[in-house]
Amino acid sequence: MIVAEQFEAHLPSVPGLDPNVANSARVWDYWLGGHQYYEADKVMADEIEKVLPDIVAQARADRLFLSRVVEFFAGEAGIGQFLDIGTGLPTSSNTHEVAQRLRPDARVVYVDNDPLVLAHARALLTSTPQGVTAYLDADMHEPDRILDEAAATLDLDRPVAITMLGVVWHIMEDDQARRILGRLTERVAPGSHLAISHQTDEITGERAREAVRMWNRDGTPPGVWRSRRQLEDLFDAVGLELLEPGVVSCNRWRPETVEILPDEVDQFGGVGRKP
Repeated sequence: MIVAEQFEAHLPSVPGLDPNVANSARVWDYWLGGHQYYEADKVMADEIEKVLPDIVAQARADRLFLSRVVEFFAGEAGIGQFLDIGTGLPTSSNTHEVAQRLRPDARVVYVDNDPLVLAHARALLTSTPQGVTAYLDADMHEPDRILDEAAATLDLDRPVAITMLGVVWHIMEDDQARRILGRLTERVAPGSHLAISHQTDEITGERAREAVRMWNRDGTPPGVWRSRRQLEDLFDAVGLELLEPGVVSCNRWRPETVEILPDEVDQFGGVGRKP
């Protein structure tokens, strides 16, 4: 039996949560420097880091990708509605905070079904007086249910920015991924956008693949790496126009400066637009 460390003492007691099995949301929180994790999560995170030393850089690149993507949506793309699927544990620069800095009237719906994330949902329900935030306890494998419930906050007849960062890798089969993404994009208005970030093996090859195999042996939910080409094919299969610079390492998607580009990491991302 795993003995809880002191950092676990402040975590809420959550029905249905097994602290002895590593969970992706909590492991990701650990890599980002958060405190919402158990000993099993820390052990798994440290073991993966030994195999894949850039995993912490991946997590941070993914978080910064979120900020740049949301800034693009709220600014250049002119979108005021956001559907954040696979929210994860609250940290700095959450979607509504980034969006409402640029658009105080932005409306944001968060979606997750992790028990610990749900317990922290109050931290995601702050908003500017002009805007709205809401939280749905739902599974990303149920796109119609997500959209039906999100419609209480979002107008699906107007463009919506959908973010699915670090979660599509938990959709194991390509046909399932096409079904889920296709249904989400089919039901939103033209001009809507979809952002994805995903574990790949493009940079570190076998080390990245071994890290995923390690995760699937002991962690939950299981995941799969996909290549850049597979991710490009996902955007194409659901009828989205892939925006420049395409599917790239997250830290190279429209970086703040192109003078000195950061080293690529195996977390790749891209943004597609519904014509």
